[in-house]
Order: sequence, then C-alpha cells, then structure tokens
Amino acid sequence: MKLYFHPISGHAHRAQLFLSLIGAPVEIVLVDLAKGQHKSPEFLAKNRFGQIPVLEDEGHFISDANAILVYAAKKFGQSEWLPEDPIGAARMQRWLSVAAGQVAFGLCAARLVNIVGADYRPEEVIARAHAILTLIEAELDGQDWIAADRPTVADVALYSYVARAAEGNVDLAAYANVRAWLERIEALPGFVPFERTPVGLDA
Repeated sequence: MKLYFHPISGHAHRAQLFLSLIGAPVEIVLVDLAKGQHKSPEFLAKNRFGQIPVLEDEGHFISDANAILVYAAKKFGQSEWLPEDPIGAARMQRWLSVAAGQVAFGLCAARLVNIVGADYRPEEVIARAHAILTLIEAELDGQDWIAADRPTVADVALYSYVARAAEGNVDLAAYANVRAWLERIEALPGFVPFERTPVGLDA
C-alpha cells in the first residue's frame, strides 16, 4: 500500500494521520508539487484530477482524502471509526462534507494565501474560517468528539487545517472547545503531527 503525499498538504496529512491511527502499513511516496509532478501523465494515470493524496492498494488508486478515510476504515475492519447506524452515519457524513466544503474554502484557503500566495481575498477566507470554527465550537460544547461518543473519521477529516489555522492568520484563542478537541486528537495512539510552516500568526 502506497500513499502519494506532500507534507504541506492538509488533505494528504488527513490520510496519513488516519492510516497511522489504525496502524495500517503504508509506504509514503513524496509527490513534488513544486515541480508539477502531480500534473504529470504518470500521476494523472493514478488520479485524473491531478491532486494528492492518492492511496494505491492492490492495483486500485483511491483519490480524495475523505474517500481514503472511508476506504481504509472498511479495508482494515475499523468499524469503530466509521459509524454504521443511521444517525451516526449521517452525522459523520455531515462533517465529512464540512471538511470538503467550509473547511477547505475557509481554513485551508486562508493558509494557502500565506504558503503559496493563493489568489484568495484574505478577509473573505478568514471570515469563512471563523464562521465554521464557531459552528465546530458549538458542536463540541458538552461532547468530546464531533460526530459520536468516540473519535471517528469525521474528527480526522477536520483536524489538519484546524490545527494549523494560525498559518492562515486565523487565531484559535476564542475557541476553547476546539483547542481541547485538538489536544484529544493529538493524544491518540498513533498520532502523527502535521508539519508546521512558519507563516501567518506562527511566523
């Protein structure tokens, strides 16, 4: 099993983190984004979207970070990470959608402005980041995990960009529940940190 990866990508870290948390054996393959390796014909044959991460397993190529989480949970029989009851499954899917939507267009986008000079309006993406953090903060009021009474793939999907919010000039000081939740994830056996980039509030 191989994970095509780059250390500055929160999406790639999301996949790496979950594979580590469940103890899945995986070879990490670095994709050189600066040289455009993710747009090469060889890579596009693995993922025609030209994006990382991609998980290669037994001749199959699974792209999209959230899809990799679901695949790995099912592949390795990690049912505790993947609620199957109707309410649990719906709650999990809701937050996977948030990770692909509001988190990507808020926290992730704000970070990309500082890391690669992405063409976003900082005031807009930072406002979006605070809007979703406010909702996550409220969701975590009185509960330890975002979608169940235990950690699930939803927590993993949200973690990376929230953890590095400061790199996008997004301050987590006002979000006590979020900060405590980050600490709980970081205390899980098998946790691997998301590489820090000295930009934004962390500069």
